[in-house]
Amino acid sequence: MQQAIAVLDSGVGGLTVVKEVMRQLPREKIVYFGDTARTPYGPRPAEEVIRFTHEIVDYLIQYQPKMIVIACNTATAVALEDIRSRVDLPVVGVINPGARAAIGRSKSGVIGVIGTEGTIRSGAYDSALRRLSPHVEVVSRACPDFVPLVEDGNFRSEETQRVVTNSLSPLRMGAMDCLILGCTHYPFLSETISEVMGPDVSLINSAEETAREISTILQDNNQLAGRDEVPEHEFFCSGDIRKFQSIAQAWLGERIRLSPVTWPVVDTGASQS
Repeated sequence: MQQAIAVLDSGVGGLTVVKEVMRQLPREKIVYFGDTARTPYGPRPAEEVIRFTHEIVDYLIQYQPKMIVIACNTATAVALEDIRSRVDLPVVGVINPGARAAIGRSKSGVIGVIGTEGTIRSGAYDSALRRLSPHVEVVSRACPDFVPLVEDGNFRSEETQRVVTNSLSPLRMGAMDCLILGCTHYPFLSETISEVMGPDVSLINSAEETAREISTILQDNNQLAGRDEVPEHEFFCSGDIRKFQSIAQAWLGERIRLSPVTWPVVDTGASQS
């Protein structure tokens, strides 16, 4: 049996990482879990996000993966080190790869970060960026209305344009030349975000850098899939299976094998926030 890379997210956002892994590592099998019944994670308390992440990791472990990728910035910010202490596998998050990419790209030393309330509140990007470049100026803003747009498949509309414009207008002044999309849902809105921010601001999508980190770790561990491997990816979601499948197939450009997962108790309280 081919060992998989297990990828988890609060919903469909982690598919941006999956797409890049499939591009860079086409022989690797992916097992993906999107917790669409309990999205968004951003408004939730850290303790709740950690508990949800534990549950998903425990579920994915049954597939005997060779690596776990937390493709959710909120979960990476609050649960990454905890998960690393619990499993005897490499565990990769999406914050450090995104920070490295931004530091390498910025010429002004002024970097913007947009993310969920939980990610911005944690200060995880500020810490990661300043570890790499102590004098960098970081401008952060929570954009809580973006995830519901993406989970509804609403990527390009008048509503999307209005929400993105209103959310990002405070960031359009100053010397910022890079903007980190600090939520894996946000690349679905990258066209509109780029239009609003203008051509002088580069958007940093951590998916590409995260896939490179995955490749490096697997190579160092001598765990890269063989040339003869033909992966059969598996996808799981805890919410609306038809909506997830529609978004996933459109984004990945291929049909997917998708199964629903029902938790004993599904807490949807944050969806009302």
